[in-house]
This record gives sequence, structure tokens and C-alpha cells, in this order.
Amino acid sequence: MTWSATARGAHQPDNTAFTQQRLPAWQPLLSASIALPLFFCAGLAFIGLGLGLYYSSNGIKELEYDYTGDQGTGNCSVCSAAAEGRAPPPPCSCAWYFSLPERFQGPVYLYYELTNFYQNNRRYGVSRDDEQLSGMPSALRHPANDCAPYQRSAAGLPIAPCGAIANSLFNDSFSLWHQRQSGGPYVEVPLDRSGIAWWTDYHVKFRNPPLVNGSLALAFQGTAPPPNWRRPAYELSPDPNNTGFINQDFVVWMRTAALPTFRKLYARIRQGNYSAGLPRGAYRVNITYNYPVRAFGGHKLLIFSSISWMGGKNPFLGIAYLVVGSLCILIGFVMLVVYIRYQDQDGDDDDEE
Repeated sequence: MTWSATARGAHQPDNTAFTQQRLPAWQPLLSASIALPLFFCAGLAFIGLGLGLYYSSNGIKELEYDYTGDQGTGNCSVCSAAAEGRAPPPPCSCAWYFSLPERFQGPVYLYYELTNFYQNNRRYGVSRDDEQLSGMPSALRHPANDCAPYQRSAAGLPIAPCGAIANSLFNDSFSLWHQRQSGGPYVEVPLDRSGIAWWTDYHVKFRNPPLVNGSLALAFQGTAPPPNWRRPAYELSPDPNNTGFINQDFVVWMRTAALPTFRKLYARIRQGNYSAGLPRGAYRVNITYNYPVRAFGGHKLLIFSSISWMGGKNPFLGIAYLVVGSLCILIGFVMLVVYIRYQDQDGDDDDEE
């Protein structure tokens, strides 16, 4: 008995207000006079914010073009037919001509969009080696098993970068040309391809392997590019700060999308005479058509878009706030009706007593 009492005393909390839960506490009792104004105020706040987001999104200007090349839908149809069923597809070029009757206010962003492409597939999403992408030499020579079947080439060489995500890298390219005067020559519009990836991705997550004798090509020696790539990673760009695993296009692609229809940033138009936007006139986009999408029923689109304080065009966010705000006000009115009805019944019961 003495031992049992001693054991209980050793494990018993101290006799303080905190450990014995005797601290003063406040428990809110939500009456109708408190709950109803909260619902109405919250609803009005959500509706106001939703209207601001919705009209701000509608104020964003977009110009898009589907260059998939379905039969009879433009001069990219020849390239589309040539690209299907061949990996990698043969080089092919097409063009998109359009005109702007008025200035397209800047800053202007150029996106590409893919549809029916499930980057959120589980097997696809894990088919990468983050240690290899961070520049670890051991991972460069010994890719992770998650990369299979794009772990090693047919010759047994390690693939760098390995995995299905890297193998499916979007590799169409675009250039924009402006005809300032009718019948005049086309002048190339500078596209700013720098800084299109997330800062944390470019500066933290992705790193090239250590140089060998000052050469990135020697660092990748003994590896093979992914099967669908035309050139190895160290030849993605002549710029040493934009090649290998830190190539901006590659880093953007490796951040997988959550939905089957997604956009990824290709370039910004903010240099020279085009810093304030695209002037009126005729334009041509030269498209290097490399990426086949008809095999999985997808489409490819080019999109010129402006932005606002809330970012790119996204009407869903404004609509969501409007719906939630309307529901709050509707619930508030329902609670008000119920409160008035049962308050009258309580008053009649008191009179009878």
C-alpha cells in the first residue's frame, strides 16, 4: 500500500492552477445578436473581395492560338502529321500570323499550354532523381530506381537527367516578329527568357555537377541523354548559367502541374520598344514544332497575356469568393428567420405561464 501510494504521488501532476486546469477561462456563448452580424459581415466582405478579384481577372487581356495542327486547322497540320509516331520527331517549322488593332498593354507574358497531359500521375510524378538534379556526382552515375525505365540507356549508360518527367521535356521553341508598317519588313521582338523559373528551384533545388577541368561536358561524360532528347543536357544553351540541370526551360518543366490542363511560362516581353506592351500592327510567331501531342489526345496553345495585381487570369478565385459570400448571407437570413420564429414561440409560452 505504501509503495502504491508513493508511485501514485510520483506520477501525480503538481497542485498548481495550470496543471490542475483551474486557470480562469472564457467560453464564448454565441447568441443571435453576435452570430447573425458575423455571418452578414463575413458574407459582405467575401462578396466585395470576390467582385474585386473577378473584375480584375476579366480586365486581363489574353490572346491565344491552338497550334496543335489538327487536320485543316492551319499550317502546323503538316508538322503535326510528321511528328506523330516518331521519337524524336523530325524538325519542322510553321507560323502564326495575327494583327493587333490596338496596343496590347504590358507587361506581356508568353505561355505555352498543354491539355490532357497528366503530370500528376503518381508513377510519372516520382520518376525523377532529386539527388541527381542537385548535382551529386554519385547520383549522376547511379540514378535512382524511381527513374526506370528511363534509368539507363540501351547501352547501359546512366541517363542524365533520368526519369519520365525529364524525358518528356517540352521542346517547342518560338520567336516573335513585328511588322511596323504595312508591307514593311518584320523586326524580331526580344523575348526575355531569364528568370522564368521559381527562385528556389533555380538557386536551391537544381545544381549542375562539379566541373571537370572547367568543363561541364566532361562532368557529364559517361552518361546518356534521355531517349527523346536531341542533345545532351550540357548543350541545352550556350549560356553557362542556363545549361545543364539549371536550364530555365528544364527547371520550369520539372515543376509538375496539378491539373491535366496547365500553362508554363516561356518568356516575358519587356525589353526595348516593347517594355510597355505590344504596339498595334501585324505580327508573326515562328514555331519550331517538335513536341507531339496527338498520340494522347492533347492540344498545344500559345498564349500572350497581361497580368494584374492578383497575377494572371484566374476567374475561379473571384467566383469562389462570391459563392462563399452568398452562402454566408443566405445562411444568415435563414438563421434570422428561425430566430424570429422561435423567439415569438418563446414569447407566447411565457404569456401562457
